[in-house]
Amino acid sequence: MAEKSGATFDFAYGVTRAESDSFGAWWSEDRGGYIQPAEFLIGRGGVVLGSMYASGPVGRMGVDEAIRQITNRERRRREDEGDGH
Repeated sequence: MAEKSGATFDFAYGVTRAESDSFGAWWSEDRGGYIQPAEFLIGRGGVVLGSMYASGPVGRMGVDEAIRQITNRERRRREDEGDGH
């Protein structure tokens, strides 16, 4: 799919039930079993800044939400460091 679509980002394929359980994603048993979307916003040093778990076709993290989380996180970091800008 990645090759066909020309995507330049990683795809996850073949995630097992045990792997999805390890990071808390929901697993659907219909159609042979598959993982529901689990999205993570990763910051410096691999810190999880936010996550979104879906149990169906609704509930994905939008670009605006990701940008808002990053902006708020950076603002708090600068305030903590004493740089008000």
